[in-house]
Amino acid sequence: MLNTPGLTWPVILAFCNLILSSAIVITAFSLLGYMLTRNMRSEVAQTFSVLVACVMLVFAGDIVIPRVATDHAAIIWLRVQWIGIAMVPAAYLHFSDAILRTTRHFSQRRRLIVIISYLFSVVLVFIALFSDALVFGGRFTPPVSYLSAGPLFPLFVAYFVGTAIYGAWNVIRARRRCLTPASRRRMTYLTLSFAAPGLGVFPYLITSGLAGSVGAIPILLMAMAASLVVGTMLVVMAYSVAYLGILSPDRVIKHDFIHYLLRGPVVGIAVIIVMLVMPRVELILGLPRDVALIFVVMGVIVLAQLAVNLAKPWIDRWLYPQDQEEIGWIQTLDRRLLTSSDLRQFLTNVLTGLCELLRVRDGVVLLQTNEGLRVEAVVGDVSAAKRYADWDANGDLSQRFAGAVAAVDAPAFVPDTDFWLCPLRSQDGEMLLGLLAVRARTPAVEMTSDEQAEAEALLIQAAAAIADRYVQEGVFATLQSILPDLERIQEWRSAVRYARPLPAPPAVSTATGGDTEESALQSDWQQWVKDALSHYWGGPKLTESPLMETQVVHRRLKVNDGNPTKALRSVLLEAIERQRPPGERKTMASEWLVYNILDFRFIQGLRVVEIARRLVMSESDLYRKQRTAVAAVAKTLAEMEAECALDGASEKNSVRMIAGIVGEEDRHG
Repeated sequence: MLNTPGLTWPVILAFCNLILSSAIVITAFSLLGYMLTRNMRSEVAQTFSVLVACVMLVFAGDIVIPRVATDHAAIIWLRVQWIGIAMVPAAYLHFSDAILRTTRHFSQRRRLIVIISYLFSVVLVFIALFSDALVFGGRFTPPVSYLSAGPLFPLFVAYFVGTAIYGAWNVIRARRRCLTPASRRRMTYLTLSFAAPGLGVFPYLITSGLAGSVGAIPILLMAMAASLVVGTMLVVMAYSVAYLGILSPDRVIKHDFIHYLLRGPVVGIAVIIVMLVMPRVELILGLPRDVALIFVVMGVIVLAQLAVNLAKPWIDRWLYPQDQEEIGWIQTLDRRLLTSSDLRQFLTNVLTGLCELLRVRDGVVLLQTNEGLRVEAVVGDVSAAKRYADWDANGDLSQRFAGAVAAVDAPAFVPDTDFWLCPLRSQDGEMLLGLLAVRARTPAVEMTSDEQAEAEALLIQAAAAIADRYVQEGVFATLQSILPDLERIQEWRSAVRYARPLPAPPAVSTATGGDTEESALQSDWQQWVKDALSHYWGGPKLTESPLMETQVVHRRLKVNDGNPTKALRSVLLEAIERQRPPGERKTMASEWLVYNILDFRFIQGLRVVEIARRLVMSESDLYRKQRTAVAAVAKTLAEMEAECALDGASEKNSVRMIAGIVGEEDRHG
């Protein structure tokens, strides 16, 4: 007994047990939401969700029962808890069966046992809710309340223990069937934590009779210890289940799971603790308790989010100690990437600052494009900006500034009738990125030293932002080309690789006869060309392309420093250039359509939306025309290979290549 009136050890332990039960309910609910939104296609995640829902229901009852007003209400809630208790054995069996099935061990008998267990659990739920055969009566003595065992209770104990043992055996078998160290490690975590739901929901007080032989303190201590174990093991189980059926890299799954826990359950538990610990007095600092509680909870939520954000770099470095440099680059890229809207807003801010500095009303920034200068940001008179864009329709302004490298390190204005112009160049001064113009306040450029220094700083920032944006467009184009292949790459990580045969090009003759094998070979050849073009600037479809083994690529090795990737890229470029019509390039001419699509899509890496806009066609039409363009490149490449063979390629090597193709067709046919 403590010295403070009304504050006894049972009261303190009951309060601590309430906090732990609340924490488990929040954690279970959060894990249930995580599985339902991240990994619901996995059968293991589905069955784990059922198991977590049962645990959540039982511990929610532990929170409610000590706070009900009457014995009758307590008995109702004690019976409601049996919905979760009775369903746990069936969920255990289903979960263990799903785990074993992930190792390709299937059994109809085991499936039948799972179905029977669900039916039996449903029967037990109805018996517990609407009869006294399983449990009856009970004792309502907060903080310890429980039901009494009925005649069928020993049957339930045997059923619970039997299913738990059988389920554990299934998980152990699944671990033994794991072949890779990573799978075995994750299955070990699952095996060690498998007993957690059972430990948390089994009705010990009914079975052991402890409630009548010992006091409330030992029971509450045991309940707290069980809650700590159950909460920890549930998180471990969820962590293991999160990997099953997911092809994302371990780094992504681990990062997503840890940050979800920090922003969800951890913050929720902190809020619950504050709400429970807040003194139940009428006034706190002169405010009603409810008002003070609102401010405290709001502060906890905001401060917790800030703490997670501040700790994110250190958490990421702790999660991936072997990838420190790469993680740093990813975080830097995430902070510094500029979208088109970001760049436009930044340049508008620069223009605003220059206009305020020079006390003028109008300014414009024009970016250099393939069609000339394009208006990117405007302050003040929009018509003046349009006039500058119209004046540059023939390239007059861009030619005026593109010819020579900047003579000074810092950008500077030059007078031009009504405006002061400043060419924005790359860092080396060789590339014209765009032009910045502000309304001329004097015929000649006249500024004080302070104005000169501030203007130079703003102009340097504008040029740097435009240069960064050009680089980032290349990054975005690369990301756009590789994102559709990420899942395939993850599948390749676990796939068995076989030695590929040497490829031979399809015959370019038009001999009749409907040769099915030749048609299949043409289809494969065209697919190889399409894959290599899609990764023209780098990627597994280029570096691992079967086209690497062609004679035309082998002949290009000497002039490409012995690099097969460079050799294949040069061959593809030549095949594309052979599609180029004679004369000056025209965007809208039909004879230039094939070449323009190949150049825009694969060489320049433009987005489909941008290409369709330039060529004035729909995206679906563009995809159809792209297939025609790829087929033309494939045909040209086959002709180049045939020319190489006629020029003296080894006949033995040609026979070996054809044999490889035929052998591959025989193996798959």
